Amino acid sequence: MDANGLRAAQQPLKAAYRKDPSKAMVTLQRSGMVGEGVTCSVNTGRAIAEAGLHPATGGDGSFLCSGDMLLEALVACAGVTLGAVSTAIGIELVHATVHVEGDIDFRGTLGVSKEAPVGFSAIRLRFDVDTDAEDDAMEKLLELTERYCVVLQTIRSATPVESHSRRVVSS
Repeated sequence: MDANGLRAAQQPLKAAYRKDPSKAMVTLQRSGMVGEGVTCSVNTGRAIAEAGLHPATGGDGSFLCSGDMLLEALVACAGVTLGAVSTAIGIELVHATVHVEGDIDFRGTLGVSKEAPVGFSAIRLRFDVDTDAEDDAMEKLLELTERYCVVLQTIRSATPVESHSRRVVSS
């Protein structure tokens, strides 16, 4: 998609959202079913992803790790956003790769240490970009990519998450 195609696709949406901001509010949904052993089948909208324990918590490595899936979501969002921003501002990317790594102390997850946090203690995001763009344009590209990357901003802002349960009767 080129800049004109991107603008043509987004312009009517932007106009509609300016006129009626409520049209921009969308609730994304996914679900998963707890499976055999310690697994969960996640409906990704395209396929079923089988998640299970990371080997550092007793898994055998045959299932996806939810921590990896979080990092994969960040890579995907940052990559799509980088592509969209570069298209929108007219920066040609010869090649671009998004890398992410995160640190977890599994003592927290396993309850071995109350001092060890549960979850990522640090996440590092890196863009390797091959472009002829000037340094200031490259800086703007990365600034806008970070600003508009939904997953990155969700992680950075520590979005509140509600959690509740309800009892259901299986048929």
